Amino acid sequence: MTDPDVIPAALPREARAAGFRRWGALLGPAISLAIFGEVLWQVRALDWHTLVAYIPDSPLVWVILVISYLSGPVGDWVIFRKLWKIPVEGLFPLIKKMIGNQLLLSYVGEVYFYDWARRHVKMEGSPFGAVKDVAILSAIAGYAMTLIMLVVAWPYVARYGFGIHGGMLVGSIGIMLATGLAITVFRNRLLSLPRADLFYVFMVHMARLTVNTVLTGVLWSLMLPGVPLSSWLILSTGRLLITRLPLISNQEVAFAGALVLLGGHVDQTRNMITVIALFITAIHIVLYIAMLLLDLVQRERNA
Repeated sequence: MTDPDVIPAALPREARAAGFRRWGALLGPAISLAIFGEVLWQVRALDWHTLVAYIPDSPLVWVILVISYLSGPVGDWVIFRKLWKIPVEGLFPLIKKMIGNQLLLSYVGEVYFYDWARRHVKMEGSPFGAVKDVAILSAIAGYAMTLIMLVVAWPYVARYGFGIHGGMLVGSIGIMLATGLAITVFRNRLLSLPRADLFYVFMVHMARLTVNTVLTGVLWSLMLPGVPLSSWLILSTGRLLITRLPLISNQEVAFAGALVLLGGHVDQTRNMITVIALFITAIHIVLYIAMLLLDLVQRERNA
């Protein structure tokens, strides 16, 4: 026989849970709509004339650009394939995650992917812990790669500066080491995945960062072949350092200091980097609209 005094206490909890589920069901569509709105805004704001004027003739440029673009989502897919056995189709929400982070707001993509995983992936426990751990380890891998590249490229950093000043560099290194130490000490409280999975995720992030840094240098070399590939690889390393060091507030100014490595090719390099950014934005737009249309077609078939 049910105790009548328990029923009134249980009902509010059930009602709250039902309310959370209803709001949760709106989370993914709301984020998708927000990203789509930003995509439409980018269509309006994109400098299509400049984009068309600088379209590369070499197909190898497009191959490298696409591989570099997909390195992030593919790396995430490799991670979640091991953790959750997600299918190849899981690459699409991971691409949407990247687009949301880059066009809309940092980590909004993680929220979107968490909502997708909660509805489409069968697993033990909540997907939130794994998504959180992967995001934390991505940041830690970025810090680790920055420290490694700082050691490797130190002769060039000391010679060319890369816009990095002494106090700024020491403070940034201190923050990265302190963050890594804190996460290591409090790992059991902050991270939920088993140690073997954490190591696997960390190594995939490191591989992705290495591939992306090298491909960036190769892409620049293909677009401006007048500069040696070695200079582009050094500059790509400098750009990684500038974007990852925590205390560098004005990255554009710092990167301008790094361009002294190129001698007379500074203006050409600025234009090239601007054009590549336009290409990436255009790829965001085309891919996101294509994925939305694919979703509509699939829903129509399943209806």
